[in-house]
Amino acid sequence: MPPAATKYILLVGDGMADYPLPELDGKTPLEAAKTPFMDRIAACRIGRVRTIPDGMPPGSDIANLSLLGYDPSVYHTGRAPLEAGSMGVTLLADQIAFRMNLVTLDIRSENDIRMVSHSSGDITTQEAQPLVESLQAEMIIPGVRIFPGIAYRHLLVWDNGPETAVTIPPHDVLDQNISDYLNDEARNPIPSLIRQSWDILKDHPINTVREKKGLKKANSIWLWGQGRAPALPPFEEKYGLRGAVISAVDLLMGIGFYAGFERIHVEGATGYLDTNYQGKAERAVQALERLDFVLVHVEAPDEAGHNGNVKGKIQAIESFDQKVVGTVINGLARFDDYRIMVASDHFTPICKKTHTSEPAPFAWAGGKELESAPGGPGFTEKSAEDSGLVFEKGHDLITAFLDPTHYIRGEQ
Repeated sequence: MPPAATKYILLVGDGMADYPLPELDGKTPLEAAKTPFMDRIAACRIGRVRTIPDGMPPGSDIANLSLLGYDPSVYHTGRAPLEAGSMGVTLLADQIAFRMNLVTLDIRSENDIRMVSHSSGDITTQEAQPLVESLQAEMIIPGVRIFPGIAYRHLLVWDNGPETAVTIPPHDVLDQNISDYLNDEARNPIPSLIRQSWDILKDHPINTVREKKGLKKANSIWLWGQGRAPALPPFEEKYGLRGAVISAVDLLMGIGFYAGFERIHVEGATGYLDTNYQGKAERAVQALERLDFVLVHVEAPDEAGHNGNVKGKIQAIESFDQKVVGTVINGLARFDDYRIMVASDHFTPICKKTHTSEPAPFAWAGGKELESAPGGPGFTEKSAEDSGLVFEKGHDLITAFLDPTHYIRGEQ
């Protein structure tokens, strides 16, 4: 077990990793962004980690389970059950949880239905609440209950629901014709539920106002990521460390719930570019006064990637570096011994607007080596690849980070 006096912090910039872009003269957003604090950490140690096991979809649920040392092939039961845990929804043995997005569809005809936005154009929680309340009141289906979440992310729980039904992450089919899926009601019960939401949402006052403002309407629900409650061994039991998680996203807070973490909510944490970066960092350092390990997760780079927003992704990365990583590094100086890691949980390439599975960059440093860090190539996808260090089993990375006496170099 690592010494309890050491403080550990893991900072995740969701989906930061990307591909070279012509509009950035062949650079990635990470290469184009100014990231002096992550570069300092990378000067000490940088590499890549395969957070998505072969054959599993490249979701943030799977990736972040890996980063916390939980083998997804053993512990992953679906994304929605994790989010249910964050929302305080206890799943019974026969209940299946589904993520319920509020999305924007372009319904041109029965044979031409397009996924315009997986997030209803970044709808706010305040706008989403009355929409979800209308769905709760009017979608009366035996054994089905809807629970409100944050922004476009909500939850549907179905007694004895179709656990093996075919579902599709909406961010995987942006700008695509999804009519074949939605017309397959005879073999799949999910499209029928989705269609029931259309009349409820179509002329809702919230959507009328959004349309007048030139904003995207939340004119459909979308169900995906289903599963039963997982059984994660507590993080403290595995590693002897008391931990906490800070995130605007129910998924990460749900992983924290099942891992036995304290869940810290930060005012102004939105999951978008306007999130309270510095507030997250300050609360993390405060938490380390009484705890051993903190995970800080920032969603903004991933959202920019899904939206194909190059400028926004660079902005999110720079804000993450300055306001989160920089604030944390300065705050850690009060502790005698600490270790800090930054990581992209997966790639979210601008050109694809969805996640991909290749190993993602990480970097870590201990307090003393960080104070005297030499110059280096920076925290980029290429420098991570050039290092030659790769953890092919992503769940092994945390062991090496927490306990350098059992350093696992990984497979080259």
